[in-house]
Formats: sequence, C-alpha cells, structure tokens
Amino acid sequence: MAIPATTPRLTADDLLQMPDDGHRYELDCGELVQLPMSSFNSSRIAVRISSAMYAFVNARGLGYIAGVDGAYILKRDPDVVRVPDVSFVRAERMPPEEQWSRFLDLAPDLAVEVISPSDTVRDSLDKVREYLDAGVQLVWVVQPSRRMVTVYYPDRTARLYYDDATLDGGDILPGFTLPVADIFA
Repeated sequence: MAIPATTPRLTADDLLQMPDDGHRYELDCGELVQLPMSSFNSSRIAVRISSAMYAFVNARGLGYIAGVDGAYILKRDPDVVRVPDVSFVRAERMPPEEQWSRFLDLAPDLAVEVISPSDTVRDSLDKVREYLDAGVQLVWVVQPSRRMVTVYYPDRTARLYYDDATLDGGDILPGFTLPVADIFA
C-alpha cells in the first residue's frame, strides 16, 4: 500500500531563507501562510497606533516598536511565526542587536492585529490564543468596521473599547493612553 506524500513542515529558518517575492508570510505549525494585502484603512490605523506608541516608548526608553515586518517565533517544532501589525517588546527582553536581522525568538509583550476585510473571526481568535499561549501580555484586536478594539489579557479575559473609550498600556506600558476615536480619525 502506498503511503501518501506529505508536505514537509517548514521552520522559521526556512521561512527566513525564502527569496523575497513581494508577499508577506507567516508559519502556522510549520505550514506556510501567505498574508493578504492590507487595505489602505488597515495600514493607516496600524501607523496611527504605532506612531503613538513609538512617541511614548522612545521618550521613556522603554523598548522597541515594530510594524508589519516585525516577525516573532512564538513556538518551535512545529514552528509558529507571526507578524503582528504593531508590536512592542520591553528593552530588557530584547536579544542582542546582532540578532535583530532574524525573526525574534520570543513573544512580544504587546501585539496589535488590525482586522482587514479578508480576515475571518476564527483566524483572529486563533492568533489571539497563540499570542497568549506564547506569553504575550496584551493583545489588541482592532476592528475598523465596528470602530472597536478588543483587548485580551493573559487570564483569557477580554474587554471591549468603543469610540468614546481610551485604551491604556496596562502594566506593559504604564501611563500610555490612546483614545479609540484617535485610532479611527
């Protein structure tokens, strides 16, 4: 009896060595996943969030902000590599600078996912679970169509923030605030 051929699982190193074809990819348990193009609005929202975070973090020397090309290895064997739209890592957790040309082999402290029209609720919730399982302390899921942000915490609770509310950085970015209305302005 013939045994069906299986596609070998890729590793984070395999993904890093792939030639740049103009697309963005993640690894989901060793399987290559091409990320859809972001809409203009999703990109604009991610920039607004990252700009506000960067100004706060940089002024205080708290750590590092990455955008849509900041990749993190959340799990090994099989490898899970995720690329949040915005992320923050505290300075004391960052590896030496010579390792920054690779994917970071750690979970960010805060991850932001901006939902695009092509994203499914299930995919978004799966990513939230992966982030929290990997040790991310805050996950913000931004839903432009609803002008809403859902913040997920390590204890698996969630809080909804609407246009009239203000997000905060909690224990990860103490003192950081961002009015939800400003995200969508």
